[in-house]
Amino acid sequence: SQMDAIRLNAAAILALAELPTIAERTALAGSSEFLECLILCPGLHKQQSATNLNKAEFPATAALTTGYVFRVENSATVHYLQRVGRTGHLTKLDVSARGPHPPSVNRRNASQAPDRPLLEPFPFLLHLSALLPTPIAIAILLNLQDWWACAVIAMLVLCRLLNIVVIRRRSSTFWAGASEPGVHGDLLILLSRDRWIRMRGFVDDLKAVTSGEWLRDPTGLESFAVNSATTLVYIAIVVSGNCSSTGSLVIILLLLTSAILLGASNILLTKQTMRDRVICVAGEPVKYQRRLDLAEQLIKETGRKDWAIGLGMI
Repeated sequence: SQMDAIRLNAAAILALAELPTIAERTALAGSSEFLECLILCPGLHKQQSATNLNKAEFPATAALTTGYVFRVENSATVHYLQRVGRTGHLTKLDVSARGPHPPSVNRRNASQAPDRPLLEPFPFLLHLSALLPTPIAIAILLNLQDWWACAVIAMLVLCRLLNIVVIRRRSSTFWAGASEPGVHGDLLILLSRDRWIRMRGFVDDLKAVTSGEWLRDPTGLESFAVNSATTLVYIAIVVSGNCSSTGSLVIILLLLTSAILLGASNILLTKQTMRDRVICVAGEPVKYQRRLDLAEQLIKETGRKDWAIGLGMI
């Protein structure tokens, strides 16, 4: 009937909408937890696109302490810098190790440990709340004995689980150069649209969030898993045509509620976790009339200008 077609189209549009909510959460958290397979948002089959959130930008960077010029290679970190940077302003960031680990924690061990939740109460509670709609929806559908709708949710959860496994595998490889324990670092990063970032912390921590690659290229098996997960979403859309009116409505509300809760959590996050390090904004951005004014001030502060020459600022 016409109403059945409307229900099917509504579910299809929602499930296939390429919202970046899940991909953005993956970039902000540095990884993905298995329990997050219960968070079913539109665009759930696009989690692997988290590496594209930086829009192919790898900004020029200079170490103010050594004059060495390089680029930030971590796409998730670049995405965070783009979030907090403001045109014509210098934004200061601090990078530190998480938990009881010393600042010079062994990076090899850190790469094997999963990133822990960001310790920001309200965003964390919203993220936790985003886990609840799926169990609630399943309970309602089981009570209604709408097995087709249950099958749809099961396929979406499996899609999320496959993507999470691949994300965790791709993020397990970690390289950040030679360790320099106990050495302090100070970086100036030139983003597009005249956004300037000053990032400070221990050199090992700075390397952990800027060097190497965040997610390596997927293997053949991982690509197969991701493609299978994407196919599951399309199968779920086809199967959803057999759901009852109430079952279809439950699925639609599930997708909408999860997207709202997770999206709100992402918006309210002010920190990023990466390789068991935390990046956070330190103070208010400082406005400059000219980039040259910024360069001259930092040259005076650091007592050297080789980094400014390398960046083309003078």
